[in-house]
Amino acid sequence: MNPDLDLGLQRVIRAPRALVWKAWTDPAQLAKWWVPAPTVARIDKLDVHPGGGFVTTMSDDGVEFVPHTDQVFLVVEPEQRLVFTNAIDSSWHPANPAPVRLTAEITFGDHPDGTDYRVVVRHGDPAAKAHHEELGFFEGWGSVTAALAALAEAEAAE
Repeated sequence: MNPDLDLGLQRVIRAPRALVWKAWTDPAQLAKWWVPAPTVARIDKLDVHPGGGFVTTMSDDGVEFVPHTDQVFLVVEPEQRLVFTNAIDSSWHPANPAPVRLTAEITFGDHPDGTDYRVVVRHGDPAAKAHHEELGFFEGWGSVTAALAALAEAEAAE
């Protein structure tokens, strides 16, 4: 991780990697945690393979949905790692997404209590990193990671 360009977080999720991976790769599960509540997510495209599209919309009222993200998967290593970027949209055209262009790497590791879950979000320059942090990176990604953990941990407890 480059401290000048990257933001990251880590959490132990008390669930097997397979369940955490499923929460990322099953559209119905991803929709439950992908945006901070009370906002609702709709998963419009989730082609989890290198080059596959990852498109979501969101709604504050559950009726009117607006674009959230349109990106592609770069690396998919089942139950180990996902890498995606919004610098290229799902139709493989260069993109200039708002509020910030990024590449995210999600890793799923073994931990005695479940899954060592790590996120690194890479930015093109220090200003973009600072802007993303000012917009609430830690609060936003932290809250959705907590929701992901709650979902996977509830499923593990069943």
